[in-house]
Formats: sequence, C-alpha cells, structure tokens
Amino acid sequence: MNNKINRSLIIVGSGPAGYTAAIYAARANLKPLVLAGPQPGGQLTTTTEVENFPGFVEGIKGPELMARMQKQSERFGAEVKFEVATKADLTGDVKKIWVGETKYQAKAIIITTGAGSRTLELPREKDLWSRGVHTCATCDGFFYKDKIVAVIGGGDSAMEESTFLSGLAKKVYIIYRKDKFPASEIMKKRTLENDKIEVLWNSEVIEYLGEEKLTGVRIKNNQTNAEKNLEINALFFAIGHIPNTEIFRGQITLDDKAGYIKTHENVFTDIAGVFAAGDCVDFTYRQAITSAGFGCMAAMAAERWLQTQST
Repeated sequence: MNNKINRSLIIVGSGPAGYTAAIYAARANLKPLVLAGPQPGGQLTTTTEVENFPGFVEGIKGPELMARMQKQSERFGAEVKFEVATKADLTGDVKKIWVGETKYQAKAIIITTGAGSRTLELPREKDLWSRGVHTCATCDGFFYKDKIVAVIGGGDSAMEESTFLSGLAKKVYIIYRKDKFPASEIMKKRTLENDKIEVLWNSEVIEYLGEEKLTGVRIKNNQTNAEKNLEINALFFAIGHIPNTEIFRGQITLDDKAGYIKTHENVFTDIAGVFAAGDCVDFTYRQAITSAGFGCMAAMAAERWLQTQST
C-alpha cells in the first residue's frame, strides 16, 4: 500500500543536527516529522563520554545527550519515527520521501543524514569501539593524556589528529600503508618535525589486541611482510568519512570527491525548499556542537522559506 502522508517539513536523519533542527522547527509550530534513520542519534550514540558539549560540566554519555535532544524536540511537537528513508524525489513543489512503500510529502526537507567514518572493519572492532578504538581525536583524545596512541592515515586529517594528540599523549604513532604522505607540505613538515610523533611507514594494522579494552595492535610491513605487536592505549582512524547521501544522488549537487552535499549560505542546497546540515555537509569540523548549530540554521531557513510560500 502506498500511503500518502503530508507534512510541512520533514527532517531526514537525526543526530545533533536533526534533533536541533526539530527543536527549532517544532517551536515554530511546523510540527516536523523526523525520520531518525538507521542509527537514531547518529555517531554520538557510539561515544561514551562527551565532555566538550556546552552546558554539561561533568560531561554526558553520547546516547543520553541524543535521547535528551529527542525528548526536547518531542516536547515542542516534533514527531520522531525510527524509520529509514529508502527513496527520495526532490523535484517539484512537493518533495517526496519514501520509507518502504509509505510515501511522505512535504513542502520543505532538511537533510541531516550524517556520515560514517571509514574504518578497517577488522574482527572485534565493534567490541572495542570507544574502548580504545576511536574516530575523533578532538572528542576522545583527552581520555588518553600521557598515554601512547596511534593514528591511521596519511592525509591532512591524520596530520591534524596526530598533532592534536601530541599535545596530550606521551607518544603518538602514525601508521601509514605507503612510504610518503599525501598530506599538504606544511602539514607534513609540522608532523615530521614533532619529536613526540613517530611514523611507521609501509605498515598496516591486521589485528586488534586486548580483551575488555584495546592494549595494542598487530602490524604488518607490506614491503617485507614482517609482523610485530605495537603496544598502544588507543587507535584513531583518520582515513576519511562516507556521507550518507546515496538516496539523494542524481537529484542534489554533491561534491565529486566523497559525496558531501554542496550548500551555499551555510544550509541552502541548489533545490528550493531543500536544506542540509551536519556531517553530510561538513567535512571539516564534524563536531556535535557545529552540527547542532547548522541544524538550528537549517530550521530557521526552512521556516522563513515556508513563510514565503504561503503568501
């Protein structure tokens, strides 16, 4: 059955961007529908302690922060459905989003589908997630003060992560599969001149070590095939992100490199009535607070745009 459900505004995705957009839109009496997606609450639900979100002096668990945002949006009239959008049609005055055979229609859409970090997908990776295996040094590096950590990657992000961690950790390894970095010259220079950073060239992680938490990794040199164990307290991925924008491909302008949504004036896409916020747009900062800020902007922009359509 192809049910047709009409709304003024649909928010596709949740997380800090989606829930903040929902709070602002609901307070504007738009009664938004939030399709929370395959990971309700986004990447923050895989984070243990969040200590850099304003207002929580002692920190807060990632899942709890997202649950609070969801409840706050619902308090003002947002409807949150734990459903995954499977298809979209952004053409015409009325935008269409499908969940299976159910069709939702709205004049305005806010896309907050986020992005997923590229990982190695080795055995036990999920078991050790946030127990030594991480994707964000800015978020989780503080927990490894005076410890030994490693970063996987060779681009500017890896250089930034390792430099940031060197200000906290006792030692930082960079594990890279080739013999030179693709990072920019200035970033490479800064990294290679840092006494606390050691580069392991032509190296790949083939196994995680540790039971309850990460205690090290097994590394293979892809030139000599030699293997060794490296004792570390944490491993950070800096090998890129994959924006969750596939259902919008061919309808909305994405960047050529990875598929991030291109916006202008912060949250406006190239389609009237379609806005985007959070990690599906932002490949630079990728923080909960910046996503929340862009979610606010997207909701305010959508509200103002909808007002122009009713006059």
